[in-house]
Amino acid sequence: MIEPVAAETSVESADEISALIHSLHHSVQRLEDLTAGEVDAVVGPQGQTYLLSRAQDHARMREALRRADILDALPAQVAMLDHAGRILAVNLAWKRFGMANDGLAPDSGIGLNYLEVCEHAEGQHAIEAHQVATGIRAVLAREAAVFSIEYPCHSPLEKRWFLMTATPLVQSDPLGAIVMHMDVTALKQAKDELLESRQRLAGVIESAMDAIVCVDENLLIVLDNPAAERMFGYTKQELLNQPLDMLLPERFRARNGSYDAAFGKTGVTQRRMGAPPLSGLRKNGEEFPVEASIAKDRSNGRLLYTAILRDVTERILAELHIKRLNRLYAMLSGINMLIVRAQDRDTLFKDACHIAVETGNFKIAWIGVLEHGSQDGRVVASHGDAARYVEQFCVTTRTEKPDSLRLDNRALRQLKPMICNDIAQDTGMTPYLADMHQRGFRAMACFPLTVDGSPDAVLSLVAGETGVFDAEETRLLKELADDLSFAMDHIAKQARLDYLAYYDALTGLANQSLFLERLAQYMRSASAEGHQLAVYIIDLDRFRRINDNFGRAAGDSLLMQVAEWLKVHVGHAGLLARISADRFAALLPKVDASGDAIKLLTNAQAALSEHPFRLDDAVFHIAAKVGVGLFPGDGDQAEVLFKNAEAALTEAKSRGDRFLLYTRSMTTAVAGSPTLENQLRMALERHEYVLHYQPKVNLASGKLVAAEALIRWNDPLTGLVPPGRFIPFLEETGLIREVGRWALGQAVADYRRWRAKGLPAVRIAVNVSPLQLRDQNFVAEIERCLGSDGLAAAGLELEITESLIMEDVQHSISKLRAVRDMGVPVAIDDFGTGFSSLSYLARLPVDALKIDRSFIVEMGNSPQGLALVSTIIGLAHALNLKVVAEGVETEEQSRLLRLLNCDEMQGFLFSRPVPASEFETRFLGTVPRESSS
Repeated sequence: MIEPVAAETSVESADEISALIHSLHHSVQRLEDLTAGEVDAVVGPQGQTYLLSRAQDHARMREALRRADILDALPAQVAMLDHAGRILAVNLAWKRFGMANDGLAPDSGIGLNYLEVCEHAEGQHAIEAHQVATGIRAVLAREAAVFSIEYPCHSPLEKRWFLMTATPLVQSDPLGAIVMHMDVTALKQAKDELLESRQRLAGVIESAMDAIVCVDENLLIVLDNPAAERMFGYTKQELLNQPLDMLLPERFRARNGSYDAAFGKTGVTQRRMGAPPLSGLRKNGEEFPVEASIAKDRSNGRLLYTAILRDVTERILAELHIKRLNRLYAMLSGINMLIVRAQDRDTLFKDACHIAVETGNFKIAWIGVLEHGSQDGRVVASHGDAARYVEQFCVTTRTEKPDSLRLDNRALRQLKPMICNDIAQDTGMTPYLADMHQRGFRAMACFPLTVDGSPDAVLSLVAGETGVFDAEETRLLKELADDLSFAMDHIAKQARLDYLAYYDALTGLANQSLFLERLAQYMRSASAEGHQLAVYIIDLDRFRRINDNFGRAAGDSLLMQVAEWLKVHVGHAGLLARISADRFAALLPKVDASGDAIKLLTNAQAALSEHPFRLDDAVFHIAAKVGVGLFPGDGDQAEVLFKNAEAALTEAKSRGDRFLLYTRSMTTAVAGSPTLENQLRMALERHEYVLHYQPKVNLASGKLVAAEALIRWNDPLTGLVPPGRFIPFLEETGLIREVGRWALGQAVADYRRWRAKGLPAVRIAVNVSPLQLRDQNFVAEIERCLGSDGLAAAGLELEITESLIMEDVQHSISKLRAVRDMGVPVAIDDFGTGFSSLSYLARLPVDALKIDRSFIVEMGNSPQGLALVSTIIGLAHALNLKVVAEGVETEEQSRLLRLLNCDEMQGFLFSRPVPASEFETRFLGTVPRESSS
């Protein structure tokens, strides 16, 4: 129920109405002598009718009415009442409103008693009508200077609100009143929307993960959220009315007490998230890095600063750690290349120290070598600002020497790495502490280098920060030391040519030639002992994209990490080889049954997909396709067995399988690829391609909302061919352009046919291949496909893989924007498997994200998987994008997705892809659907 609004609380609306009334007062004051007696009809200048008392001077009143003509130009509904409440005159707006509405709406009938009409009102608005009557009587009786009330007056087509105001007709001895009704719908709605927005904003602020504080013009905190209290360690009571300087250092504020000079004088400051971190100060005195976004706002003459603060301690530590690892990997790569290239030990040592400092970012690196046949030696190579300082060091394995307790000599003597993350805490370094601190030395790691298992030299690396040598860095540096020892051993034995001929320079694994030699040896042993062995040819998925997108160095780093992972899981580097850019070979020397080989492979593939590989500032998960060959059944010679395992890999890639064991038909299939290409060309001419449709359903309602079109090849000889058997060949041969163009046209044709039959047709999503999107005529092809049918765009959606869009972001944006301008929405397919940037994602003209099936599977297996899917959904919704989960196969997956507010799903849980006729019968005719618009 709407209560009357007191005049003094009506603020702007009441003031405006009062001013309007008094501006008209002089035009109508001549009516004050009007009585309740017999009346005459008088016609105004614009045809309006007024009823006047015969006892008055008609000429004088007509003059007054001419002055009142302005009333008819007002949008408000105005009526003049006499002292008894009878309607004396109304303007045109009052008449029109009265004819269009009933109920509480003011009656346009002149001569009626408006008070009695209100007092006798019944039904929905009776209470408000009674309040109106009471209020007007108070004005007529001079008990109130003005009366106003806001009330609803909804029509069948819209909701409206009005403000009614009653004021005396004159200031003394009032004989009547002026009643005005003004449409305040827009103001009411604006206020409601403002209130709702404020409530939403308050909820966002309270639930935000970042700290949010507002300060007034006196730089005192007037608002904060729970995240700010947690971040800085204060309670709300401790924060309010305190200066912002207690959270951020004094240097953050400009000298004049304002933040303008520091952040610009525009409404939104120049400092944003992503700028260099500031320094925050917790209650306990701890300083920590803070990323800030500060905005300035002046509302109602009041200046406010709103600061959004984010604790980036963990991120910075992680970034520093990743940067160190990246530098370390680059250093390892450089030194491994050096090992291959160096022709003598002196060059190897000198260049290794140089790479360690310039690439690994160590303060100094040196290598000390024992003299031949002696326990003592000297520093022979060093690099860094203090190289001359360490050149005086004595290298020794003897305990009685003064320098024997130094870290490098202990490593050499004990033949194990010595790690000191704070040299101030190592008593053996006490004699050198002052000099080292002066030179900025803080942490030190020393690794013995051996030849034939005996101590020969020591590698020392010094860092400028404490705590940098963690387990991972130590392991990598230990591997580096082992590699240097290996290189030294081979240089000493003049085995460099053998190394180059048989090993991969990047990973240190055997190459194909050495692997085949070792394979032949193991095959002879297996034959003699009567057991099987297995050969695995491993191809890394998406390696070329990583190499192209992140550069050769990142690709090399990934290969080295994969090689290290393989060493750990195979157990012996001698059973591994790198045989091409992104392919590895592995040997299982003894297999009791073929099932053992598959079981080991399945476990290894699962472990590989879960292992995080770090490149630059990103973490990647990769998978691999594997071909398997078993001895003796798949070949009795090393080359034959190896070739057959490669054939199995080729078949696995074409079919989309994770792995395949070799069968004799695979070599025939590989040799018959040209024949397959001809068949695929003829299939297009013979109309053998068909579309199958997989439904998309709304997770909240379970109703059908869309479908994805999937290409199938209906081979007259073999029947339906799975897409993994022919889609890759379409891509390789370029036929995907023509087949993709056909698929777009067929999907639109099916949609039109369903609509023509009166079926509730849904939008159809069609996948776009890389070759199609790169084609300069791509947009024109979409236009031709839609034709002149203005409704065709409503039946089409394009799905484009994330990695494809990111290959050329600017070009993709322009093409996709042109497609969306036609009314065709765009979805990013396989989201999460590519390498998109959030800055680009926010700019892409797309409407939906499709979460890749691998994330849906992982969602139910680990909290991390669930958190990842939740993050993707939250990100998409923040960007106003719809989220579709693909590959949903279980009720548990569906339940989790509903809890995470995912919009739609598709997968075997609801239906497999089905032919167009079956989709039409099963879903369009019987299953309820929702609008996909």
